[in-house]
This record gives sequence, C-alpha cells and structure tokens, in this order.
Amino acid sequence: MENSGQASAVTVSQLNRQVKTLLERGVGRLWIEGEISNISRPASGHLYFRLKDESAQISAAFFRNRQRGPTHAFKNGDHVLAYGQVSLYEARGDYQLIVEQIEAAGEGVLQRRYEALKKKLAAEGLFDEDRKQAIPSLPRRIGVITSPSGAAVRDVLSVLRRRFPVVPVVIYPAAVQGDAAPGELTAALQAAVRRDECDVLILTRGGGSLEDLWAFNDEQLARAIAECPLPVVSAVGHEVDFTIADFVADVRAPTPSGAAELVVPDRGEWLRAINTIATRISRQGRRTLENKAQALDWLNRRLVVASPAARVARQQDRLRETVGRLAAAMRHDLHAHSGRLFALNRTLLQVSPAVRVQRAISRLSALRQRLAAAGRRGIENADHRLRLAARGLDAVSPLATLDRGYAIVTDAATGKALTRSSEVKEGDDIRARLAEGELLARITGVSDAKD
Repeated sequence: MENSGQASAVTVSQLNRQVKTLLERGVGRLWIEGEISNISRPASGHLYFRLKDESAQISAAFFRNRQRGPTHAFKNGDHVLAYGQVSLYEARGDYQLIVEQIEAAGEGVLQRRYEALKKKLAAEGLFDEDRKQAIPSLPRRIGVITSPSGAAVRDVLSVLRRRFPVVPVVIYPAAVQGDAAPGELTAALQAAVRRDECDVLILTRGGGSLEDLWAFNDEQLARAIAECPLPVVSAVGHEVDFTIADFVADVRAPTPSGAAELVVPDRGEWLRAINTIATRISRQGRRTLENKAQALDWLNRRLVVASPAARVARQQDRLRETVGRLAAAMRHDLHAHSGRLFALNRTLLQVSPAVRVQRAISRLSALRQRLAAAGRRGIENADHRLRLAARGLDAVSPLATLDRGYAIVTDAATGKALTRSSEVKEGDDIRARLAEGELLARITGVSDAKD
C-alpha cells in the first residue's frame, strides 16, 4: 500500500498545472467587480493589483500586451470591472485573474444595461420612424414634464416666452434623478394624457453624467412614451447625450431650449408671413382692378365702334346728299311741285333719325352709368376685404391686446401665466407685462371672480 501511494504521487509542478487547467477550463473568462488595492506598476509596464470586496480578494495581473490605453488613471480604492481569464501562477501556486479589459464599475455596468435595453426596444419597433407623430405647427397648449426647480424648465419657459408668448404652458412636476424618478416621470406622462389639455409634451432635464440621466433609460418610461397619444419631444441633457427616451420619443431635441424652439414658431416669422400674405392680397386686388379697368376700356372701345351715334352720322351724311338732290329738284320745279314738296317734308320729319338717335344716346348713357357703378362696387369690395384682413391681423396680435389696456400676468417666481385668482394667495409676488414695460406687485388680497 505504501509503495502504491508513492507510485501515484505527482510533483508540485504537475499539481499546479492540473489546477491551472481546471480553472481555465472550468471558470473561463468573466467580468469581476471589486475594489483595487496594492496596485503595482513595475518598469516592465505590467500592472499588478488585488481585487477585493467586503470579505474576499483575488490577485490580478494586467500585462502590457493586453493594455489598449493608459492605465495611470487607476489607483487604490477605485471601484472597477475587470474582464479576464481565471488562472494560476504555477511558480508560486497563486490563484489569479489575467486581466484583458478594465473599466470604471458604475458607468460600465450602466452602459451595458443601456445597450441591452436599446437593442431590445429597437427589435420591438419602438424606435421606428413610421410610428412617430408630427408636432403641431402651433399648439394651443404645451405640457412640460420635468423638475419644477431645475434649470431646464427655466430655459424652456424663457424660449417659449420669447418666441410665442401667447401659448399657455402646463408644468407636470416630476423628479428627474434618483430611484423615484422613473416612476414619477411615468406618472406625470400618464397624468398629462389623462387630463388631455395639451397638444404636445416636452420631456426634459439638464445635463449630467450617465448616472444622473439614468431615469430616462427606464423601460417602463420608454413604453409609456411609445404608447402616448400626444406627440412627445425628448430633450434630455446636452447635444452629445442620448437616452432611451430620445429614441422612443416622436422628436429628439438636443437641449431643453432646442425643444422649446421646436414646439412653437417664431412670432416674428409668423408676423412676416402674415404681412407677406397681406401684400399678396393687396397686389392681387390691384391686379383685379387693373384687369377690370382694361375690360371696361375694351368695352368702351367696342361701344364707340358699334355706337349708334356713328351709324346715325353715316345715315346723316347720306341724308344730306339726298336732301341736296331733293333741294335741287325742288328748286327746278318749285312752283309746280310745292304741294308735293310740302308732303314730302312732312313724311321726312316723321321718319327723321333724330328720334332714333335720342333713344340710342339714352341707352348709351345708361350703359355707361352701369359700368361706372360696377367698377366702384369692385373697388369697394376689394377695399372691404383688405380692411377685414387688417382687422384680423390686429385681432391675433398679442401687442394689440396689450395696447387696449390688458396685461399678461405671471407668477414672479415661476413665470407661470396666471388666468384665475385661485392660482395666487396673499403675499405672492406677481409680474404684469404692459404694452410698455412691466409692473412687479405683491398680492394683498384675493377675491373670487363672482365677487
């Protein structure tokens, strides 16, 4: 038995080689999360350290030929993710991790979760362009889902007031960072849909790290955006930041201010467009009048050519020739044919063109009066339409409203437009915008509209 045991014995090198093979084949490559300690950087360029958690640790080696960039940023105490091969250093029998890749733990995990969710939702078609809704050209009311105390809401309101201040804004408050943020954002979105008081929604917050923006990478929120019957504009972070909400939303804006510029037109551009339309109407009216005047002139020329007066003149010429011949004949035999000449003169008076000429002149005068009246009516109608258009432009202009003595009253703290006395209380500061300048006032009393 003793000899049999000695015959089956292995060397330390053989044992370590077998253990190494078992580790590499049985465990293989994997990601390990832990804290760096005992870091060492020898002249060879290799990086040696230990990975530990609350109750255990493992040796790790990151060889120079595996490194894809500088490693000087890593230090003791860093929380990292290390990917590599579990193995054994045979010379000392040390169990270790041969590192192939290393990265900061927090952002790396989040990034992989982000990519996985992005791939999943894309496969379901939530990012498809054909399912996305168009933004209304001029919404009657805009909803903003964000933190009411953040910089994003101030940027959005500032741009909206500058570009098209008459459009009211509804704030749906929600946390935009932290564990509760995804649920609050989803609830705010669902509340906006339920209340059905807006034409478009802006989902927004300011910039930050991947962890700061993580609430907008929530799957429940993404599906709520996809199911929303209202157009949703996502404006999360800065231009370089992309979240799952950006891909699912109907429109992605690079910044909160950019979202505000997308949902409302520029007031100046609209006024210029209206002025252009008014100019076109005026030009069309002038062209119509000119065409009518040309038609009237043409009719006048036709009347002159076919005028009864011209025909009468020709008949009078022929009549004068006839009268001359008759006068010569009458003079030739005046005394013999005086009675007959008298009878002929009476007959000539009865058939004289003078009566017909008078009737033709009367008809011509009536036609000219009708033409003049039609021309005046055309000019009056065109002028009336132009005045109606001008009054319509004045009616939609917010400046005209202010010039009539009205004011736009907003909460001095939030900038929210006030439409009901119930929206303020004693001690609140309000700001009133007039046609010229602004007034800052404090509420000393509130009365119901029925009072």
